[in-house]
Amino acid sequence: MSQATLDDDELFDEAADDMRADVESSLDAAHEALPAADDIWEVDADNTLGVLNGLKGALDVGDAEDHLRDAKKWYTMGERADAFEDAEDLADAIEEMEGTIADIEAAHESVGDLASTLPSLRGALEDAAEDEDDD
Repeated sequence: MSQATLDDDELFDEAADDMRADVESSLDAAHEALPAADDIWEVDADNTLGVLNGLKGALDVGDAEDHLRDAKKWYTMGERADAFEDAEDLADAIEEMEGTIADIEAAHESVGDLASTLPSLRGALEDAAEDEDDD
């Protein structure tokens, strides 16, 4: 084996390690960008709409999607280059993060829908109560 081939193999191994580290780092950053569990569990509000608006604000994935995209980019690059000896753990971590982000976004949308419905529902119930009082 020539010296150039040995150096190329070493460089490739080093690049593969760097790619794995980039994927792991991006996944860590995505995890850090997610809302804290206590932020979506504990609320401080005077009414239901305040609770929902607080929850809606807490259910923000922030930069987690961007970090996940970076992780997927480096993972895809490493997979296509066949640079990873065993990348199943990375694929699993990416899939788990995708699921978590999707769950948070779905909850955000549901809370937003409910928060936008409550004021009109309250008005309809008040009108119904007034109509009953008039009878």
